[in-house]
Amino acid sequence: MCLGIPVKIVEKKDTIGIADIGGVRREVDLRLLESIDVGDYVIMHAGFAIQKLDEKEAQETLGLINEYLDSEE
Repeated sequence: MCLGIPVKIVEKKDTIGIADIGGVRREVDLRLLESIDVGDYVIMHAGFAIQKLDEKEAQETLGLINEYLDSEE
């Protein structure tokens, strides 16, 4: 099973962004979406940004993911 997760774009060079999630940075391909800027949140799946999110929705989703992970410890 694969999971798409919200990430924040912190850098951008052409069609490649640098995404941050919990202090971990990964490259993300932005070619599937239009108008992605530094500071935007996107759903990242298999290295691609597949959907843009507003910050509130991204934070809510990240909160739920963190709650789940905390409950598994």
